[in-house]
Amino acid sequence: MLLKRALSAVLLSLTALSLQGCFTIAATGVGATALMIDDRRSAGFQFEDENIEWRVRGLIIREFKEPHVNVTSFNLNVLITGEVPTEKMKAEIGEAVRKVQHVKNVSNELVVAGNSSFAARTGDTLTTSNVKARFLTAKGFSANHVKVVTEAGTVFLMGLVTKEEADLAVEVARTTSGVQRVVKVFEDYTAPAKK
Repeated sequence: MLLKRALSAVLLSLTALSLQGCFTIAATGVGATALMIDDRRSAGFQFEDENIEWRVRGLIIREFKEPHVNVTSFNLNVLITGEVPTEKMKAEIGEAVRKVQHVKNVSNELVVAGNSSFAARTGDTLTTSNVKARFLTAKGFSANHVKVVTEAGTVFLMGLVTKEEADLAVEVARTTSGVQRVVKVFEDYTAPAKK
């Protein structure tokens, strides 16, 4: 009933806004709202994941300056990928991230190497897009439940998923062009009992 009222209010707002020429802005908001509703994380955790990513990126820029590090937070679990010049820096970054407020777990997947090239990063972006596109047509899980990060041809999969959903997502990612390896960084999800 509450969802029905919320959707009615959104539709009423859309109608009013479209008459004022603001439909594009409203439609974007509705799309974001629909994604939030389909997300298994609470709205608070979604918001906190964004905050964690910003705080960790700021920390890395301030404290470590030179490495190419990507930060992804999902349900307060942080995945760090990219390249650093030394094992010592890799360990230091991992420890620094663990101390960031609200971080529950850290998967430190940094590699000791020179920074990747623009071409390599572009290839990784394309691989991520290809995996996400295939997720949209995959059966057995929602693409909104799995976050995809690609680094040097390795695809990292994050999300709150059942074992069956995890297996399906891995199979789709594994068989996608450009994917060299798949690493699961999933958190187990148990669907609520139906009433």
